[in-house]
Amino acid sequence: MRVRGNPKAQVVRTGQRLDAGTSAGVRSMLHEAVESGEGDLILDLSKLEMIDATGLGVLVGTHRLALSAQRRLVLRGVPPRIMRILAVTRLNRVLHVEVTHAAVA
Repeated sequence: MRVRGNPKAQVVRTGQRLDAGTSAGVRSMLHEAVESGEGDLILDLSKLEMIDATGLGVLVGTHRLALSAQRRLVLRGVPPRIMRILAVTRLNRVLHVEVTHAAVA
């Protein structure tokens, strides 16, 4: 999927869980997306309900891979519960989280 205003961006959506049970498949999908595209890789987390340390590792690893490919990983639609986890782990300072108008208001 292409993003309006950024024709080179890709959007990838996750399921409800990003944990030890799902991380291998998600990691493969994200790494393939980084390697096969260009521009921003936008990860839509709007359906994500649960993430654990393994899932956070997938996000960090994908972020590093994107940087090495001169791309940027952007987290979109981060639910409040997941945003709290990113804040507690301070990953919100490392990973680029897209700010929505609803989050600002």
